[in-house]
Formats: sequence, structure tokens, C-alpha cells
Amino acid sequence: MQTVCGIDLGTQSCKLIIYDFEKTKIIAQSSFPVEIIVENDGTREQKTEWYDDVLKKCFDKIDKKTKSTIAAIGVSGQQHGFVPLDENGKPVYNVKLWCDTSTANECEEITKAAGGEIKLIEKTGLPMRPGYTAPKVLWLKEHKPSLFKKLRHILLPHNYINFLLTGEYWAEYGDASGTALFDVRERKWSSEVCKYISADVESYLPQLASSEKAAGVVNREAAEIYGLLEGTLVSSGGGDNMMSAIGTGAVRDGFLTMSLGTSGTLFGFSKKPVVDPSGDLAAFCSSSGGWLPLLCTMNCTVASEEMRSLLGFDVKSFDAEAAKSPIGADGIAVLPFFNGERTPNLPNGRASINGITAANFNKQNLARASLESAIFGMRIGLDGFKSLGFKPKEIRLTGGGAKSAIWQSIAANVTNVPVRILEGSEAAAMGGAIQALWCLENHEGKKTSIEGLADKHVTLGAAIKPDKKSVDKYNEAYAVYSKYLGALSPLYR
Repeated sequence: MQTVCGIDLGTQSCKLIIYDFEKTKIIAQSSFPVEIIVENDGTREQKTEWYDDVLKKCFDKIDKKTKSTIAAIGVSGQQHGFVPLDENGKPVYNVKLWCDTSTANECEEITKAAGGEIKLIEKTGLPMRPGYTAPKVLWLKEHKPSLFKKLRHILLPHNYINFLLTGEYWAEYGDASGTALFDVRERKWSSEVCKYISADVESYLPQLASSEKAAGVVNREAAEIYGLLEGTLVSSGGGDNMMSAIGTGAVRDGFLTMSLGTSGTLFGFSKKPVVDPSGDLAAFCSSSGGWLPLLCTMNCTVASEEMRSLLGFDVKSFDAEAAKSPIGADGIAVLPFFNGERTPNLPNGRASINGITAANFNKQNLARASLESAIFGMRIGLDGFKSLGFKPKEIRLTGGGAKSAIWQSIAANVTNVPVRILEGSEAAAMGGAIQALWCLENHEGKKTSIEGLADKHVTLGAAIKPDKKSVDKYNEAYAVYSKYLGALSPLYR
């Protein structure tokens, strides 16, 4: 028996699956939590030794016989985190995470050096945002100059796991495109942006290669530490969104993945670059050979969870209560900005309940309006996709909110696109496993396509199709939501 292994290093945990690709089933899995350093100035950091530790603990939970069947490994990692290493591959400082917002000043510095945001998007395809890697590198230079002098390797979290397994410094286009040090159109490091930080920064970045290539093989040291076979193939891997795209089968033009979690993402495969002049959609590359334009909202399931807690419902009862309310919640619209919002760009956003009257103020309408708000936020992104020439064909729904039948229906009718639900919860780890299989079979000379592998190994439920009458009603409700958003947005910028 041969298997492939998918690893997902997330913000809160590391997950690992062993997938029997001949029987098309997961035969073993493990996970272990990861801590986060949190400070009041927006700092969100982790330590590389924590990554070393959780990876070993995850492999230690898998029996030796099962590990001996692994023929290839694929790694997914949280995007954008800055892993700074010295010439010996040792950390010079903590890993600054995607959710670290302490680099706003550095974003302004780089944007100014580039001649403004429009010029920056023209150069690389991305604006400069605190979530990306580039401002984190400048932050290290300006706040920890003695440590910056020791810097010799700039890696992302998934690159670092590949480094632990292979000893190689290597990157692929998908995750690299989220650094803001990368030209997404030409798929190469941006020498110009690197120089805005330091003349040597580009030399610290890893070599780039296409996503079907191997990052290397498990070396002797890693084999001994993790109980693996030396020489096991390690695929290129990718960022968590890129690997989730593979794990949900969004590897063809027009196919989208919508993830409903605390934050929400909507991303889709494209055969050509999709660059948003406004910067609202991130113009990423995919880890399957194309591009992956992406919307991120910071307040997806937040409003429904806050409302559910306030009203004292469990999840099932909350959904049932919401189902009693008509589409559009009798005119009530929730702006769900309990946190500052990324898209639309409202860093000082505040949540609000709008359109309340004596006739419509009830639990059912409040519940439904909070559920609808999450998908209205996604529609903002979908409209952006369409305006840039992206033609949506189908949405694959994943994340905690995807389990809700009423949310599934809302998603299909608000977007007017058929929705399918992923069977299984580990989309990113599964994407790693499928990419590992792609790499393995191509390494063996089989010339396998990622599309064919996704068709075979991604299991989806039946399509939930839009209903025309419901779509029309949601167009009206979305117009109401947009009216309140337009009126209140100037207060939150």
C-alpha cells in the first residue's frame, strides 16, 4: 500500500492526514494546537520552535507502519507569515503572522516609496497591506536592526515546514504571490519592491519553481526526527487558501471556493491573472498552475455568533429561528463589522442593526439578518470578480458555516451561482495530499493532471441551485444592505 500525507500548519493548530489514494480514503489523522503571542499594539507572533514541536507531535501520533507507506508529502501553511532565518537556518526572531497589524506604518513607507498605491498595484498586482509579508520584513529592519543584520533567509510558514523536511530553501508561485514582494503577472520576485526595504532582501528570498515540481525529498535528519522514510518526495506545497482550492476541486476556470469561518474567503481559479485596480481582491497565483484571485472579509460568521450568544440560542435553534423570517428579514440589515474590515476597507468598522421598526423588531428577523450579512459581504467580492471578467460557474462551500442548511440556501441565492458542499472538513490538508499525489505521479512519468486528480479525490455533495424568485428577493435585500453600507462607511474609514 502507498499513501500520501497532507500537512496543514494553520494559525491555531497543525493538522496531518494520511490518505490512501487507491482506496480514496483517509486512513489516519492527527492534530496539535499552536500558541499565539498577542500584544495590544496588534502584534500576533509565533515561534519557529513551536512549529518544529507540533510537526513532530503530529507525526508521533501516527503509527510507524502507517508512516512507512507515505510516498509523498504536501504541505499547506497559513499565508503571509514572515519566518526570518540566519545563514544556518536558525530563527533570528519570531514569526510575524498574517493577522499581525503592527506594521501599518511600514505599509505606508513602502507605498510612498513606490509612488502610491496605484503605482504599486501596477508593479506587483497587490497593494501593501499589514497582512502581507513585505511590511513585516521592513518592520524587522526598523525595530530590530541588530537581528535584521543576521537575516539571510526569508520563508513563509509552509516553506519552513518544507525546509524542516528537506533542508532546502524553496518556494512556489502561489504562496509567494501573497508576500507583496512578488510580481503576480510575471510570476517572479519584484526586485523593485525588495529594494524599497533593503538592497539585499531579494537575495534572502528562496528560489522559485512551478507548483507541480518537488520541493525536495525527506533528508536523513528529518527521517529520524519524524519517523519517515529517507527520500520520500515532498511536493511544492502552498498557502492555505491555495491548498484549500485544490482540496475543494477549484482547479478549473470559473470554479470558486467560499469559506465561512470567523473570517471569510472567496477565491477562484483563473487561467490568467486577475488584478483588481482597487486592491480589494488579492491577485494571487494558485498552487495548481494558474491564478487565484481572492476576497477576504474579517467579519464572516462573527455577527451570527454574537447574535446567537446574545439571544441565547444554540446553532440549530438559531438557524430554525432565522428560517421563520422572510428573505431580507423584513427590512432589517446588519452591518457585521464587529472587527475592523478588510473588504470593504473599513479599518475602524463598527457593527450596526439598521432598518428596525416596531413591526419588524423580533428574534427571527435579527437572526436572519445576521446570517444574510455574511453572504452579502461575499457578494461584494463576487461582483468584483465579475467586473474583472471572471465568470463564476460553481461555488464549493467549506468552513464551519457551510454545515448550515439555511446558509447554504442563502449562499446560492445571494450569489445566483450553484453551490456544492465539501464532504470532509480538512480542505487544506486534503489539498496538500492531492498536490503530493500530483507531484508523485508526474515524478514517475505519468503526466497526471491536477484537474483529473481533483475529480477523483474530492468528494462533493449534490448541487444547491439558485431559485429565481429567491434570487430576485435577495437582489432587493442586497440593495437595502448596500444603501446602509454606503451611508455609514465614511464613518469607519
